[in-house]
Amino acid sequence: MLRRLLLIAICLIAAYQGWSQFTHRAVEQPDGVLVDSLPVQIALVDSSPVQLGDFALTPLADFRVQGRVLLLSRYRLDTESALSPYDLGLGWQRMSDSAVLRGLDLSQTGRFLLWHWRRSPPIPEDEINRSAANIHLIPADAEIESQIARLRPGQIVALSGQLVAATRSDGWHWLSSLSREDSGRGACELMYVQSVRLQ
Repeated sequence: MLRRLLLIAICLIAAYQGWSQFTHRAVEQPDGVLVDSLPVQIALVDSSPVQLGDFALTPLADFRVQGRVLLLSRYRLDTESALSPYDLGLGWQRMSDSAVLRGLDLSQTGRFLLWHWRRSPPIPEDEINRSAANIHLIPADAEIESQIARLRPGQIVALSGQLVAATRSDGWHWLSSLSREDSGRGACELMYVQSVRLQ
C-alpha cells in the first residue's frame, strides 16, 4: 500500500512539473530590439509606509519598467519568500534582442540573475548590467500574484509600482537598489507591484 501511495505521489509530482514547464515555455521572438524604453524612476519623500502582513514597506520611488521576460523564479523556502515569492529577470534595449540573448547563458539562483558567455560577450558587460535587472516582486494582491505566476520567458511585460525598503518587527530588513548601474549583492530592485500588463 505504501509503495502504491509513493508511486502515485511521484506520478503527481512529475505531472505537475511537466504541466508547469509547458505553461511556462518560452515565447519565441524575432531578432531586434523589442523594448526601446528605459525604466522610469521618480524619487519619493516622506511617503507613508504600507503594511503587508508582518512587513512594513516604505516606498522609496515610483517605478515603471517595460521589458522582455528573461527568467521567472518561484521561491518558497527562504525568509524573503513570505514577502516576495517571485524574482523576475527582465531585459530592455539590447537585452531584449533575441540575437544578443542567444550569445548568453542566463540563470537565476540565490536571488541573483547570472549571465555567462562562451568566448566573448555579445555586447559589453556594462551594457548587459545596465539593460537587465533581477527584480524581487512583492505582489500588491492575489490577482497581481496570479498575473506574475503566468509570465513566460520571451513575453513583453510592463510593471508599475514602487521600489521599497521592507522591515519586520524582529529587526529583519530588505532594501531596494535605486540604480541600474550597480551589480552584486544589494543591486536588485525590491518592487511592490501594483500593475502587470502584457504588451
